[in-house]
Amino acid sequence: MADETTNQGIPAPEGEADIIDTEYEIGQDNIETQIGPFGVDIHNPVFLVSGLVIVAFVFYALALPEQAGAFFNWLRPAVTSSFDWFFFGAADLFVLFCLFLIVSPWGKVRLGGNEATPDYNYLGWFAMLFAAGMGIGLMFYGVSEPMSHFSTAFGGTAVSEGGGARTDWAPLGAAAGDEAEAVRLGMAATIFHWGLHPWAIYAIVALALALFTYNKGLPLTIRSAFYPIFGERVWGWTGHVIDILAVFATLFGLATSLGFGATQANAGLNELFGVPTGATTEVILITAITAVALISVLRGLDGGVKVLSEINMGLAFLLLIFVLLVGPTMAILTGFAASLMAYVEYLPALSNPIGREDVNFSQGWTAFYWAWWISWSPFVGMFIARVSRGRTVREFVICVLLIPSLVCVLWMSVFGGTAIHQVLSDGFTGAQDAALELKLFKMLGELPLAGITSFVGIVLVVVFFVTSSDSGSLVIDTITAGGKVDAPVPQRVFWCIFEGAVAIVLLLGGGLGALQAMVISTGLPFTVVLLLMCWAIFRGLQTEAR
Repeated sequence: MADETTNQGIPAPEGEADIIDTEYEIGQDNIETQIGPFGVDIHNPVFLVSGLVIVAFVFYALALPEQAGAFFNWLRPAVTSSFDWFFFGAADLFVLFCLFLIVSPWGKVRLGGNEATPDYNYLGWFAMLFAAGMGIGLMFYGVSEPMSHFSTAFGGTAVSEGGGARTDWAPLGAAAGDEAEAVRLGMAATIFHWGLHPWAIYAIVALALALFTYNKGLPLTIRSAFYPIFGERVWGWTGHVIDILAVFATLFGLATSLGFGATQANAGLNELFGVPTGATTEVILITAITAVALISVLRGLDGGVKVLSEINMGLAFLLLIFVLLVGPTMAILTGFAASLMAYVEYLPALSNPIGREDVNFSQGWTAFYWAWWISWSPFVGMFIARVSRGRTVREFVICVLLIPSLVCVLWMSVFGGTAIHQVLSDGFTGAQDAALELKLFKMLGELPLAGITSFVGIVLVVVFFVTSSDSGSLVIDTITAGGKVDAPVPQRVFWCIFEGAVAIVLLLGGGLGALQAMVISTGLPFTVVLLLMCWAIFRGLQTEAR
């Protein structure tokens, strides 16, 4: 590891490096002052614009809930129907760009300089990439997505709303009446949403941040990646807009995940203890869990989110092993391999944006997912960048694409495969007929120790909620503090509170549909940012010693 550091506390490049010569100093545009007992250190335009817009949004949704609900109901289909091709094309391009980097001569470039050594060994690094691949989404969709795609492909009930056959939501025109093909198609569609495409999105952001921070000596902010394109203008309003878009995307992406977590925790508590379901309970849950997240924020990274992450990783691993062993073990293991082969077979058709007849699936599922992953990319990308110094571009891209993807595929195969097996072999349709947020608990209810495992599932959802909120607050705070990683804690508290507030007003204003509408609308402009980021990475790598 490097002994020298930059003025940000980030290790300086080691060996031959192409340092960008800029007069900009981190924090030079910041406002440092005291508000009562609290100190603040904020990047003036980025913090004020993003903060004021989000505060105004919260008050608008609370003051005019009916109008806000109508707006959310209009927004999602309007964006997905007009720009689904753009989300598809961009995500495909990100995968191709990552594959190009793996085979290109620039794959030998080492992040941190050509003499840099990795900060973490392979085992520790893989564990952190695994942690990045876990989240509320896996808990919410681990059973519900494979089951929904299988059901619609086969011609059964996909979700509780409306009842009856929902083959209109089937991927690629369905496989009506063919059990085996419906399973293959359902698992392939699920892996498509959790495999190479989302992790290519994360890899782009992570590589850009790592390259321009560790090799070029620039601040750890999203705007730094665009120096090869915009030059010194990146420190002005061009960069301000980029960082503001990153804040909006991250905050609404996190709020969407928190909203999903609240609805699933509510469903689990209702299943176990009879707690009433509905908006009131969900608001109470979000408020209570945000309060726990605040405690984690105040305890800092080592005393808060690190401890909770380790607990969550252990619980998630134990739950995964338990379901694998007490569930249909051989069916899961053979299904894992079969699902991967089905994914490879169906990948060209699933990723094709042209002439799609499965509009509900491609717009309602895939376009939403790509926008959601793009919204999370500043958050996850910054985390991956901070733990990947010392790796070559080639091993970085290969591992970031494959390790978390395989974890996600394994999780979906174990949980989703078990639920599908319960339908086909045991005739149990509880997980098939239940609402999305309840499918996990219905599946666990058919296994031994159902009460214990369901309670562990609720705990996992809650702790994922806390760690996501805490870590997301840190990333947003870093961006709105001009790249400073040691900004005053009250600023992170501010963002933590507003993540919960945004999740609440979106749930009240339109439920999960409102959450999805906002993540799609904020993910759209940030998709343009990521496309430009690919070009910036290419430009930045051209001057690196290989």
